[in-house]
Order: sequence, then C-alpha cells, then structure tokens
Amino acid sequence: MALKIRFAGNTHVGMKRTHNEDNLFVLSEENLYIVADGMGGHAGGEVASKMAVETVSDFFIETAKDTDLTWPYKMEKGKEYEENRMAASIKLANLRIFETASQNSAQHGMGTTIVALGFVGNKAYLGHVGDSRIYRVRADKMEQVTEDHSLLNDYIKMKDLTEQEIEDFPHKNVIVRALGMKDTVQVDVAAEEPQAGDVYLLCSDGLNGMVTDENIEKIVVEQKNDLEKCCNSLIQAANDGGGTDNVTVVLVEVHETD
Repeated sequence: MALKIRFAGNTHVGMKRTHNEDNLFVLSEENLYIVADGMGGHAGGEVASKMAVETVSDFFIETAKDTDLTWPYKMEKGKEYEENRMAASIKLANLRIFETASQNSAQHGMGTTIVALGFVGNKAYLGHVGDSRIYRVRADKMEQVTEDHSLLNDYIKMKDLTEQEIEDFPHKNVIVRALGMKDTVQVDVAAEEPQAGDVYLLCSDGLNGMVTDENIEKIVVEQKNDLEKCCNSLIQAANDGGGTDNVTVVLVEVHETD
C-alpha cells in the first residue's frame, strides 16, 4: 500500500507552568513526526527537547541525502535499516544533550523524553525513550503502542496493582529512562504496517496525565476528520482536567493513495 499522510500538531504551556519545555517537530518531506518533553527547569528542559527534535530531524535529512554516510553507531543485527536509522538518530540526540549538560553548569541534569514516528514505503517506524506516548487508533479503537519507561510502569509489570493503587502511586512522574542522563541510552524501536484509516497520536504526558485513555479515544474518534480541531480539543481537555503540565499532541492519519 502506498501511503498518503495527513497531520496536525500543537503545543500549549498548560494552566500551571510559566514556560513550555515540550517541543514538536514535523519533517514532512521525510514523513517524520517527533514529540519531546524536556526536564530540568527552564534553563535545561526547553534546551534538551529542542536539541532532541533538531538532532533527530537533521540526522534523517543527512541520511536521506547520503545513504553511504558513516553512522556514529553500529547497525543492530535483526533490525531493519529504518529501525536502525531511527535508533541511531535518537542515540545521537542523547549524546549531544549529555555532552552539552556536562559542559554547562546551568544545564546540568537536563534531559528529555522523545517519541518519533516515521513512514517509509508501506511501513511505520516508531522510536521512543521515556514516558511520552504513541497511540494508534484503528477501527475506532485506541491502543498504546509504546511502553512507558517509568517507575510506575515498572511496578505495574512487577506487581499486580489495583486501579486504586495505580491512582495513588506516589512517584508517577519518575521516569527510568530519558535522553541526557548518561552518554548512552537504550532506544525502543519497532516497525509495523499501518492500515488505511489509522490515526497515530504522539503526545507528552501532559495529555495522558490529565485525560483518561477512554476520553482521548472518544475525542480522536469523533473529531479525526478535522485533525487540527482534534489537536485543539485534546489540549483543551488536558487544560480542563487541571493542565498541570505542558501538553503537546501530534496526529498523523494514514490514507491509501489512489
């Protein structure tokens, strides 16, 4: 299936913060979509998330122009070329953020999550680190297709937590993997074949921290015909729910070409 893509994205500071540490980036010529959620305060988080989206997009531009370009990382066996390309771009972003933070005391400890979605041929390639998410809505049913790298998710996997225990978990914002924490990082990558009509949602945790998956699904299913309106409705729902964090959403809809 040859793919045709529609997309929209937006970001908002939220109702409690004074500055936005999230960044989104769309590289339409490469069908690449990125959301990053920075941490480390104004001097750091904003810088880290911006470095992440720019490094990943620049790597995709450079490797599209020169397929013989020497990569900074070895190809992982058992992974497709495009999965390795995605992983390498995110690893490079991690290293640049780590080195910048190490050399600048004002930015010491800065980091960021990242989710990235790219389309090549008839496949979608997903890469992520942290607790920002990618969801896929197919046949009006939404599924989270990334796994949170968070302390809460580690506990859920280790123990059979009740809904109430999850709700009351005291360290919901603690993430166990992020860009910039160390000089190397493990990147989760995956490939899948999208179907015509699929809608992918990339978001920072400012969305899913404020809005239930059920309500996110409802908004996307009802408003996916107008992606820009849908983005704004998702952000509004997060702000109506308290808006305690920056919120960023990117919606990507897959069509079959005629």
